[in-house]
Amino acid sequence: MKKRLDEKLAALHADPHGCKEFILADAKDADMGFGRTAPAPLRQNGTDPVRHGSRENYLDQIRQIIDQDIVDIMLLSASNLEQLAIREKRFAASAITPAARANDTSDIWVVRGGTYIQQPSRPFRSATLDHIKYGKLSDSHDAPVTGADLGLYSMTFSNDIERDHASLEAFADFRIEAERKGFRYFLEVFNPNVETGLSAEETGAFLNDHIIRSLAGVTSAGRPVFLKIPYNGPRAMEELASYDPHMIVGILGGSAGTTRDAFQLLHDAQKYGARVALYGRKINLSEHPLAMIELLRAVANGLDPVEAVKQYHDRLQCEKITPARPLEKDMELTSSTQSYGS
Repeated sequence: MKKRLDEKLAALHADPHGCKEFILADAKDADMGFGRTAPAPLRQNGTDPVRHGSRENYLDQIRQIIDQDIVDIMLLSASNLEQLAIREKRFAASAITPAARANDTSDIWVVRGGTYIQQPSRPFRSATLDHIKYGKLSDSHDAPVTGADLGLYSMTFSNDIERDHASLEAFADFRIEAERKGFRYFLEVFNPNVETGLSAEETGAFLNDHIIRSLAGVTSAGRPVFLKIPYNGPRAMEELASYDPHMIVGILGGSAGTTRDAFQLLHDAQKYGARVALYGRKINLSEHPLAMIELLRAVANGLDPVEAVKQYHDRLQCEKITPARPLEKDMELTSSTQSYGS
């Protein structure tokens, strides 16, 4: 089965200035950050306490999205990748590319009662590349891939030389291992999650310079297939996207926010050069994830974000689903994407 991701990447590289392809990904790797609260809350009535779904609820939503066949990438934890790709073979006849979170730095440990996301990021990896690709340790890297040969690698710079040096050392180790094992990756770089004294505009410049500087010493064999970064506004996005037409820039979704937040973020980032959007909570926590994905694709194809919000609410009404907010509130722009825990 041909994968849409590979076709779109080829088209973007063949005509980087004229190609209109846009890559959409669902990030269902939240169990590696949020733990037990990763599955969306079960819909409650009145004053009932919020109760999050089970792992099976989470997996079932992923199965539905795979069957829907709109997203280009499904990002998972290694354990859920094993279940869906290796045991159930859900991606064998799918045009969707499976991927796994290849590292889980300390700034994504959004556990209840924890304060890790308020401290400078430290590198850490739970998953191994062999487990992601094959579900087990392997000495033969020519074996058929039963899991995924694509992963997300994440870094957060803190403007602290000791922390950032350690992050870059870990990244170098990962790149070398990935190249030797024939493993592709996309690179996620968050804004600093601790106080740096930088303004919002300076933060965008800081991030852009770190990305370009960090990859300047890396040849094509070790480079990411695309980037995943916060949207720091038109100037920062255009600056990075225009630097190298073969360095494909994507955005992360950040906090759930309003439905308008989700659609407007994609629209604005695409306008200024982004060619990928990876949304996690904006899909997972929506009232109707399948409808949200349909309309995200429609916005990427040119639908106005305001009209998309209206169509989403029409869909909720047709499905007799009570919206979390009335339409006028859901039209508001509210959210920020500064860090994983925001």
